[in-house]
Amino acid sequence: MTTTFTPAASQPRWITGAALAGIGWNIFGLVQFATSVTATADSLVASGLSPEQAAVMTGYPAWMTAAFFFGVTGGLIGSLLLALRHRFARSVLLASLLAYVALWIGDAVHGVFAAMGAAQVAILTTVVAIAAALFAIAPRNSPRA
Repeated sequence: MTTTFTPAASQPRWITGAALAGIGWNIFGLVQFATSVTATADSLVASGLSPEQAAVMTGYPAWMTAAFFFGVTGGLIGSLLLALRHRFARSVLLASLLAYVALWIGDAVHGVFAAMGAAQVAILTTVVAIAAALFAIAPRNSPRA
């Protein structure tokens, strides 16, 4: 079976637009990640969380922090690769999606959703949906190596 690559110039422009939106979204995600890893129980309570919520947010396992990191950095790198039509974009975006799915499961299992309520479920579900959309639009065969 032969694979024919479409030149980048003839691929849909909306993919580039979505990739640029993904870059912006994941830069915002990096800011959220930095905020989460530098947060203390006191700073979270000062920002409006209850002491119980702050304890949940500062007490989850390290693997969940790693999942957040891999999700957001994978999303940023994957979006950059998607904008460049690089062949590894799809693989990197898949890794990001899988990391976010792991984080969603972790939030459910470790009580984050229970402590934070429906808003947290909606936020992380949206994050997973955006990661899935970026993965879905990434071409299976990209022209650049």
